[in-house]
Amino acid sequence: MKIIIAGAGEVGTYLAKMLSIERHEIVVIDTDNERLNSLDSHLEVMTIRGSSASIETLKEAEVCKSDLFISVTPTEELNITSSILSKKLGACKTIARIDNPEYLKSTHKELFKGMGIDSLIYPEQLAAKEVVGLLNQSGTTEVVDFSGGKLTLIVVRLGDNAPIINRTLLEATQLNKGLSYRAVAITRDGNTIVPRGNEVFKVNDVVYVITNQTGISKLMKFSGKQKFHIRNIMIVGGSRIGAQTARVLQNRSNIKLIEIDRAKSFDLADNLDKTMVIRGDGSDMDLLVEEGIKEMDAFIAVTGNSETNILSCLQAKKLGVKKTIAEVENIEYIRLAENIGIDSMINKKFIAASHIFGFTMNALISSVKCLTGTDAELLEIRPNEGSEITKAPLKDLNFPDEAIVGGIIRGKSGFIASGDTLIRPSDKVIVFTLPSAIPRVERFFK
Repeated sequence: MKIIIAGAGEVGTYLAKMLSIERHEIVVIDTDNERLNSLDSHLEVMTIRGSSASIETLKEAEVCKSDLFISVTPTEELNITSSILSKKLGACKTIARIDNPEYLKSTHKELFKGMGIDSLIYPEQLAAKEVVGLLNQSGTTEVVDFSGGKLTLIVVRLGDNAPIINRTLLEATQLNKGLSYRAVAITRDGNTIVPRGNEVFKVNDVVYVITNQTGISKLMKFSGKQKFHIRNIMIVGGSRIGAQTARVLQNRSNIKLIEIDRAKSFDLADNLDKTMVIRGDGSDMDLLVEEGIKEMDAFIAVTGNSETNILSCLQAKKLGVKKTIAEVENIEYIRLAENIGIDSMINKKFIAASHIFGFTMNALISSVKCLTGTDAELLEIRPNEGSEITKAPLKDLNFPDEAIVGGIIRGKSGFIASGDTLIRPSDKVIVFTLPSAIPRVERFFK
């Protein structure tokens, strides 16, 4: 595909990196020479200096030949304008990043469609949904549901009390008699491993597991984790993520939201009628103790400053808070945060990429999820009639080593894949894959 990305900021750069790995033809437009030079020296992409709202710049990028135009600059108006122009100039599909949740109302979708924008993405709202999902599965570091929860990816960090420590994957599978879950990946020391039968689980491994509803409690037991009820929640940062999270949770939990900005704190208090809004510095531990942090079940830091979020979560953990979630936008800090004990991290770049990647895949792939802490992707794929993946049990196929089939959704049921599983054309198949293997994985399903 020919893909044009407007905006070489963190989101645009991350997208360019991931999409170029998959051999798409990428053009990046930005007004900042330094950012473009950095892309030129590290990635196989074409860069153009200029405004994405300039018709001449868009023509230089040959937008008329593009399959997808993605505008992810920091300016909402620029994203909307450039997407409209690109569609009028011949782009097949357009995506615009926005900051106004009002635009996402179902009554407004046709309005934007008529202007030429195929999809709007609001990363902060998606991030808030992810926070809520993490709180619903309290013992995990990341959760992804497929087909309404028929299958779920759960990410857990192994403590020294986990029964599977120093066991191989094959031995762990034997403990799991009903095969209600399957480990599809491990991240260890910054590396992503697609595990085979002789892979040994170690303390502090981050394990990615596909499971169904019956397997969640077993998984928690074998990973040494306990699910617990979350009632009292403290949120530091009245950002869009913090406000949206409080809005969703305030009817069922006791929420305290701390915001340092005076005007913003008053605005939050006016709009969150069941949330206690406190004006103060969320990095002030005396204030947090005074406001009852020791009695909190969960602590969420979404100030927009990665360092502040990491440090405040670390302090909360030391004071006994069971579940900590930090917004970490600096990718280099993610592994640091994992290693010092923060339970979960959210990152708008990964969230935005997951949404956008779906537009770059062929019709077989119904959803894509980029996972925090790893470059790997989780795909939900429906095979074509007569495709290679349907011709033999999984153990008899030469499936790529960098990918693994985790589970199958068949009708109203989800079950875990094994070597004897024979996939049917009507199935939805959950595949964990490294980017380098995606073209080969697609060929199995075509």
